Amino acid sequence: MIATLESPLLLGQQGDGGAGVQEAGLGSKLRPAIRGFVTELGSESKRLWRIAGPAIFTAICQYSLGALTQTFAGQVGELALAAVSIENSVIAGLAFGVMLGMGSALETLCGQAFGAGQIRMLGIYMQRSWVILVTTACILLPIYIWSPPILELFGETTEISEAAGTFALWMIPQLFAYALNFPIQKFLQAQRKLMVMAWVSFVVLIIHAVLSWALMLKLGWGLVGAAIMLNTSWWLIVLGQLLYIFITTSDGAWSGFSWLAFADLWAFVKLSLASAVMLCLEFWYLMVLIVITGHLPNPLIPVDAISICMNINGWDAMIAIGFNAAISVRVSNELGAGNAGAAKFAVLVVSVTSVAIGVAVMILVFATRDYFPYLFTSSSAVAAETTKLAILLGFTVLLNSLQPVLSGVAVGAGWQWLVAYINIGCYYVVGLPAGILLGFTAGFGVMGIWSGMIGGICLQTLILIIVTSMTNWNKEAEQAESRVKRWGGAIAQQQQ
Repeated sequence: MIATLESPLLLGQQGDGGAGVQEAGLGSKLRPAIRGFVTELGSESKRLWRIAGPAIFTAICQYSLGALTQTFAGQVGELALAAVSIENSVIAGLAFGVMLGMGSALETLCGQAFGAGQIRMLGIYMQRSWVILVTTACILLPIYIWSPPILELFGETTEISEAAGTFALWMIPQLFAYALNFPIQKFLQAQRKLMVMAWVSFVVLIIHAVLSWALMLKLGWGLVGAAIMLNTSWWLIVLGQLLYIFITTSDGAWSGFSWLAFADLWAFVKLSLASAVMLCLEFWYLMVLIVITGHLPNPLIPVDAISICMNINGWDAMIAIGFNAAISVRVSNELGAGNAGAAKFAVLVVSVTSVAIGVAVMILVFATRDYFPYLFTSSSAVAAETTKLAILLGFTVLLNSLQPVLSGVAVGAGWQWLVAYINIGCYYVVGLPAGILLGFTAGFGVMGIWSGMIGGICLQTLILIIVTSMTNWNKEAEQAESRVKRWGGAIAQQQQ
């Protein structure tokens, strides 16, 4: 203390030395704290990007399979574009949401088991999820088979419904590829083996782009070529990832097929259903936007325009999904290991990072709104309508930069049912009715429909921010430990 009082620098700054001593003392405490915070911030950012980077790349590659097909379909004709857009967004979109949601139960279980060091449980969980998702795929088959009357029931024109329904029948193999793919990806993701998924998806995307162009445009096969390549590409992804798992045994996480996959199925089904309800309510929300737009007068141009916007939004959503995967892994791993503080800090870092990227993408959408529609259509009418909607698209991508991250926190912590209830209230009690009122009653058309639904997204995001900020992370870590012991104990007894 004497040395501090006699510091020439402090005495020169303060006449009596007392205030200077206090400021120096405070500064000497703050500087190490700030340096420590910055160091930890950098370390956490590196951990997140090691997961988020490959996850974003994988998501973009896999989303691009459908997006490229939709782009080529736009060059075939307006009806072909509408058929692929409706099948991708509504029929396959529904199946994608259900399968991804059911498979997301593995994010909670595999992530927390990996964090707790229970590696052998991961392979059993993946097989159990395969059983549930293949069964679910069989249950979803009628939607593909009878999609034309279903689409007409929701107000689509007969012409669009018939074209989309024919394409949906051809896309049934993709449904079963989803059933195997999502558990595989959650299995690899929990172990942070995301580069395997990234390389497989990249190679398949290159094959898909070249052969889709050749079949759809060069050879003139149109929608038939689109179906052939989409099915083939998704099954190549599944086979490539399976070969890696079977050959490497994934560091002991894969020990071969086991009858334990059929044990405790009901408990697994309940968590899978909670995950499915949570994510499906999110996926279907913007899918409903396209369906409602089909009720407008002369819907072909508005449907094509909103489909292009949803395509762009989908590309951006892949970035958010990458952060969703990263924060889910980080939260589940840290909670499984009992590190509540690390889980909380990871949530803060990924939220700030994702929002910053969302702002950048929003600015990019605004700057290119007169140009990007022509990447998807040669119709000047569709392009003009898309340019009008770009303002709403920009705000949507900003909101969707944070919302999937908060959903990833929910999955990592196991809050699926809570978020499902929040989604029902915000999306379907508030947002959807508001969109219908603005679009039809107030006469604002597709702009009104989308604006009302954005209000639902805003409300849901705000509630999730409040829930996350009020979370007791120590309690969440205790619950994760209990969950791992409960599930792991049953498996260990059966393996002995």
